[in-house]
Amino acid sequence: MADPRGFLKVRERELPARRPVPVRLKDWKEVYEEQQLGSLQRQASRCMDCGIPFCHSGCPLGNLIPEWNDLAWRGDWSDAIDRLHATNNFPEFTGRLCPAPCETACVLGISEPAVTIKQIEVTTIEQAFEHGNVTPQIPTRLSGKTVAVIGSGPAGLAVAQQLTRVGHTVAVYERADKAGGLLRYGIPEFKMEKAVLDRRLAQMEMEGTRFRCSTAVGTEVTGDQLRQRYDAVVLAIGATVPRDLPVPGRELNGIMQAMDFLPPANRVAVGESVEGQVTAEGKHVVVIGGGDTGADCIGTSLRQGAASVTSLEIMPRPSEDRPDNQPWPTYPMIYRVASAHEEGGERTYAVNTTELVGDDQGNVKALRLVEVQRTDKGFEPVAGTEREIPADLVLLAMGFLGPEGEGVVEQLGVELDERSNIKRDKDFMTSVPGVFVAGDAGRGQSLIVWAIAEGRAAARGVDAFLTGGSALPAPIRPTDRPLVV
Repeated sequence: MADPRGFLKVRERELPARRPVPVRLKDWKEVYEEQQLGSLQRQASRCMDCGIPFCHSGCPLGNLIPEWNDLAWRGDWSDAIDRLHATNNFPEFTGRLCPAPCETACVLGISEPAVTIKQIEVTTIEQAFEHGNVTPQIPTRLSGKTVAVIGSGPAGLAVAQQLTRVGHTVAVYERADKAGGLLRYGIPEFKMEKAVLDRRLAQMEMEGTRFRCSTAVGTEVTGDQLRQRYDAVVLAIGATVPRDLPVPGRELNGIMQAMDFLPPANRVAVGESVEGQVTAEGKHVVVIGGGDTGADCIGTSLRQGAASVTSLEIMPRPSEDRPDNQPWPTYPMIYRVASAHEEGGERTYAVNTTELVGDDQGNVKALRLVEVQRTDKGFEPVAGTEREIPADLVLLAMGFLGPEGEGVVEQLGVELDERSNIKRDKDFMTSVPGVFVAGDAGRGQSLIVWAIAEGRAAARGVDAFLTGGSALPAPIRPTDRPLVV
């Protein structure tokens, strides 16, 4: 274990500082400053190597957290990355983007601030890249089997890397011009710079994974063609159908889904030009939805020079402390401040949008809302609380309903469940033999750690289907319902 008295000697939880708000709003670089290794290793020494490490229960990937915490404390970065990579293909992604349910399940967190697991994770992988310990794992022989993976988000990338490494020939299809899915065009640069993604994709290409970008599966390549060309097909298409806002005025100009607003902004942030881009510059921006996507819209709007940013959430403001009905080691719904919230804007809770008001040219100019209270019948308006706020740009960040049902899903004829997700069995195979599903497309909107975990699990199912058995790791908890954050 790490220092047996570490959590007694180092009582404070210490994370790297965020760059000053006025500085970081002028660029798109990641918000965190580098943490000194000595400070990081002292934090790693706080890990108690519990008899029952509940951090494992919080992590869908089954990360061997106490093991690599100990190795990080000792400065044995080579062995630390081996233990980390044993369960997680992409710790540089999860170490930046995961909300860290492992930390809320940390045993030390019962009475003291939890171990900084997420920061130790991202430091371990960054040390590995810096010292050349992340190298291509090229298979010694090829199986002769071919697999098509549709979608290059975290689930698709995990499937592809696992199957490539056991010798299958894998082609990843992506309709965008570059691979990465939401990692590239959904996640803003200030949360994860795209160089982090590109270096991992380069490793995958050297291992033998083939990427077919700018290819719309369902039109340019049909489901039937995929079945004819490949021995197995994996659908990792995500849950991309957005939840809409059916209120009067929805048809006005200046109202758009978050995922129509963020991708162009991400392209411009890395030096590309986007014709007809809608920006927040000089506008009163209203973001409807208080989750991660909403926070991404806030940070992006502020960097574009918005006149004001207001985020609306129908739920009441969470408490600062863990609620009694969400005991350790569950992931608590508490008040959290993301880097974007720290940068500016107003967060408004327990309100519902009743109407979007337009001007004579058909552009949105205001949003009417009312305060609500939760009852047995749902959210009921509070009389006398109606008001209007200025809104030149309204961004809808209210989550996603499921995968797109038309196109390749329809062509392959796979069954859907009652939540419009793609049905799968314990091996992640759909109702069509040889067609598998991984990530949000089968699970519903969830966390990046679940996407990678399901990608790894689906890869095992594909490998067993193609070869009659598999040495790839078994899934950790494949039938758990999504963890909503």
